[in-house]
Amino acid sequence: MRLANLLCVILLGITTSVQAQTPDWADYDDAFENGARQANVWQAGWTTIYVGSLAYNAYQSSEASDRDDRFDARVGVVKSALALGGMLMDRQPHPAALTEYRRLRAEGELSGVQALGLELAQAERRRRGFDARLGSLVVNGVAGAVIAADGRGDDAALNFATGMLVNELQIWTQPHQATRAINRFQPARVSIGPVSLEGEYAFLVSPQQLGAAWRF
Repeated sequence: MRLANLLCVILLGITTSVQAQTPDWADYDDAFENGARQANVWQAGWTTIYVGSLAYNAYQSSEASDRDDRFDARVGVVKSALALGGMLMDRQPHPAALTEYRRLRAEGELSGVQALGLELAQAERRRRGFDARLGSLVVNGVAGAVIAADGRGDDAALNFATGMLVNELQIWTQPHQATRAINRFQPARVSIGPVSLEGEYAFLVSPQQLGAAWRF
């Protein structure tokens, strides 16, 4: 196995043509259509959650009997409004990708579909990366600091932790069908003149890495 791997590396360093078997269109249908469907459910669900949170905090900010509860609710109004604004402005890319996929599929553009799938998987990767947590970290950090400045350190820590947990749930409930489809190994053949090597390839897309892998 090591000798075969070494031989493959040497051959790839000269000139290489990789011929992958044409995948079933149903695999792409599943990835794009299910991704768009989950994206719409995700969008509607989290938008509803933040609308409800905004309405509840707005009511509590003036009607709560306890002074601390009214104060925290005002902080919650700001957090919920920012979260709702983020949901409305930063929409999932899957519905638009599905529209483009259907156009490419109708034209039989397999290479275009593959490139679109990789682009969508990269978008999913970015939406699970550190940058996706940075905004929430700032907002919840400021909210916690405001409550702490009111003399309630424990409430500040709880508010911060709860806000970060909600953001983490929001991130990990996003659709990732494209990533799973891209990461799935596909049969392929590497050919150099009369020499052919059978194996499988896959792109590797995750919050920690972006690359490709080949196995025999």
